[in-house]
Amino acid sequence: PKPPARFTKKLAAWERSNGVGRLVKKEPPRAHQTWTAPASFTLHEGNFSSDGVILVTIMRSHSADSPLVFEVAEEPKPGQVRVLLDFGGNTELLHLAESITAAELWIAREGYRNARLEIVGTADSDRAGGADLAA
Repeated sequence: PKPPARFTKKLAAWERSNGVGRLVKKEPPRAHQTWTAPASFTLHEGNFSSDGVILVTIMRSHSADSPLVFEVAEEPKPGQVRVLLDFGGNTELLHLAESITAAELWIAREGYRNARLEIVGTADSDRAGGADLAA
């Protein structure tokens, strides 16, 4: 159970291990000269904004061998549109829109010129696909 707000340290520890985020990126294991980094994934946990302008985006990466337990809370619905950005050999989910029109409007508003669209249900579902995860 979530501790009361007056227990700030206990609440902070609870929040590090509990919450909801949208899966935005998955990375395979990476071999380095002296060690191998395990596979990982990144969750978008939220934004802090003021007057409609996002000031801070909260993203948290977790190792695939994390002791935390994750479950899929919601899958993207067929027909929704993923707005994806490819860089450094990885793909990151920027936004999940209800339609192609909504996705194109989002891209125009946010200014991502290199973003690509992918309709849910038309490509393999093994990529960063916008599933909401609860930890």
